[in-house]
Amino acid sequence: MEILGGPLFAVAGAGESHGPAVTTIVFGCPAGLEIERDRIQAFLDRRRPGSSKHGTPRREDDTVFLTGGLYRTERLLDGPAIRLSVAAPDSPALETYSGGFTTGEPLSALVFSRSRKSAHYDQLQGLQGAVRPGHADLVKYHKSRGFTDVRGGGRSSYRSTISDVIGGSVARLYLQRKFGTVIVSSICQVGELKSDHSVLDRFAIGRGRISAEGIAELERELADNELHACSTEFASAAGRLIRDTRVRGDSLGAGIEVVALNPPPLVGEPLYQSLKLRLMGSLGGLHAVQSCEMGSGWASVGRRGSEHNDPIRARGYQGNHHGGLLGGVTTGSPLSFRVGFKPTSSIALPQQSVTKGLDEIDFQLKRGRHDPCVGVRAGITLESRMAIELMNAVLMHQAGDADTDRFRLFPEV
Repeated sequence: MEILGGPLFAVAGAGESHGPAVTTIVFGCPAGLEIERDRIQAFLDRRRPGSSKHGTPRREDDTVFLTGGLYRTERLLDGPAIRLSVAAPDSPALETYSGGFTTGEPLSALVFSRSRKSAHYDQLQGLQGAVRPGHADLVKYHKSRGFTDVRGGGRSSYRSTISDVIGGSVARLYLQRKFGTVIVSSICQVGELKSDHSVLDRFAIGRGRISAEGIAELERELADNELHACSTEFASAAGRLIRDTRVRGDSLGAGIEVVALNPPPLVGEPLYQSLKLRLMGSLGGLHAVQSCEMGSGWASVGRRGSEHNDPIRARGYQGNHHGGLLGGVTTGSPLSFRVGFKPTSSIALPQQSVTKGLDEIDFQLKRGRHDPCVGVRAGITLESRMAIELMNAVLMHQAGDADTDRFRLFPEV
């Protein structure tokens, strides 16, 4: 069973790249959180195919339909309608939620797929179908005894991260309203081209909370740049590099910085439920990720303790080499991770490969629509996964001390 997060806050998803829809269930959101469909849609719009000119040419509107877990007495069913015509062509459209307050019961959502070109994957079908180098085609085929959906990678497609973003949207709304926590990401490397700017360069660590105005300004700049990156110059240069690489039929890797600003301190456990362990696994387990580091990461190896230890004063930690976590528990400093993505596996250049039956072949991709650099659209999913794990850790911490006022039904006599 695959569940993201948990055990107190978790997300489950179903649906393949070229299937009818992606279904999402979000478990464990406390009752009383106000959620508007438009807020979730805004996060999905950053993830959807076609959102960047440097990504896949596939175009999807990725409209989210909220179908459960919300309630309010008015404007409840103002969301987009779903029309069914197979059994009853003249039946009225089915209404969905425009928003409401969480009830504490599971939230459910649907996102339909419209731009499917399944014939592009005919060369991959069956035992004599080709294996794309760098993809999971071979292992998935034999793991499932041949019963796998090859269209667009099936469940292994980045399209399945729709569920991550929906669940992460709920988590980040909760964290922002309760703690003022905001999670952002910035592309910091494309191929060999590196940015000289990072998210944390913008803020003075150790001087208390980061202002909402400063965060909002950073978010506007990230959205306005050609790529979702802190530096305008880097974003423009990386955009040119991606365009040139696409023309050559090749692909590029990318590095992404993902940071939680104003995270709640004291959440996480010391060992088997360490938040470091959870975040390393969740961020590092995303499609195409090859590396994941926290704080100063690999650079820490070359330092002495006197250089790496962050000074502490009464207002907090004066540096953030530790990346916001010590002993698996948050310190209140920004949670800071960097994630490395391999070059997109689907390229137009000829490569050596095999069929599913292990006959050696010279492989060349015939058709398909692919991102020349998967990092272009990956930031929103990393943000979402960080939000889900942080939300679960918050609820785990709260579970350590029961509030007796929450255990009364009738007034005491």
